[in-house]
Amino acid sequence: MARFGLVGWGWRAQFFARAGHELGERARLCGVVTSDVTRAREVSDSWHVPAYPSLDDLLGAQRLDFVVVSVPAAAAPAVLGALAAVNMPALCETPPAPELDGLRALCDLARHGARLQVAEQYPFEPLHAARIALCRAGAIGQVSMASVSFSHGYHAFAVMRQLLGASGCDATIRAARRAAATENGNTRAGPRRQAHLLEQSRTVAVVELGEGLGLYDFEDNQHRSYVRMPHVAVRGARGEIADDRLRLVHGLDESVTIRLERVVAGEGGDLTGHGILGITGPSGWAWRNPFPDARLADDELAVARCLDLMAEHAGGAPGFYGVADGAQDHYLYLCLQRAAESGEVVSAEVQPWADQLQR
Repeated sequence: MARFGLVGWGWRAQFFARAGHELGERARLCGVVTSDVTRAREVSDSWHVPAYPSLDDLLGAQRLDFVVVSVPAAAAPAVLGALAAVNMPALCETPPAPELDGLRALCDLARHGARLQVAEQYPFEPLHAARIALCRAGAIGQVSMASVSFSHGYHAFAVMRQLLGASGCDATIRAARRAAATENGNTRAGPRRQAHLLEQSRTVAVVELGEGLGLYDFEDNQHRSYVRMPHVAVRGARGEIADDRLRLVHGLDESVTIRLERVVAGEGGDLTGHGILGITGPSGWAWRNPFPDARLADDELAVARCLDLMAEHAGGAPGFYGVADGAQDHYLYLCLQRAAESGEVVSAEVQPWADQLQR
């Protein structure tokens, strides 16, 4: 069992607590750092985990294998630097730093031995993971284009890059942003209390990423919308993935469409408990749930996968999404924002961390 600590106790930090609880024997939350007295009481009363006022107090009181850092992006580099100074592996919430200089500084820490990973969960969500696995297996041939419309910024770029198989190459970005009235959706606080129209900003971009072409499309709060649907399309030389469908050709002229089926437990007479077992594709499992006994939503499953991989990394296994990958995806998002705000074509240059990216 890996023992981990958590710095921060905001809305996103609690995803790690829930995921750790469901992982059972794999990972255990042993302490939380929060200077807020009310939040500290919540940690101890609701989760039966000690709360500490500072990182030094946590490290002095607990024997940990790694620490999860879930604080505002502007505060994260200082915490990650302090953990690197004592050789403590760290898993940081996205993004690891808000701007380019901070991203470069963190990558320098990693280059000199700091064990820093980023909890970019979206590539591990079931349907995204299934699509990425199919692309990597060559199911649709050489991928030339990926269109993503499901979440904002660095999350979208993390999935886009993996679908295209793009690493630290040059990129050229053209973007436009427009506002329009849209039915309001949920918020972090939960379901909406009343219905009304709300002006939302939508950003659409064309991203030339190495030899591939990416399309970025996201409207504010789209991932909590009642009326906006997520879309992902990937085009390859021998087929295409569109959301949960796969189009291929068999033989000379037999065009076939295969649905990526979500297989769940707990339906009908199945008494094994409700949860996703996996997603099937053209040749069996395209993705299989590594935690079939956990009762977690898709996003929480992805967070649990980050925790599990971090436990393995802290024990000596290779990294899975290092600080360089987090830096690359956030850098591309910063360039996209510049393109949308200026209306000009923005070139993203190869950064010093390019050789640290996962291949």
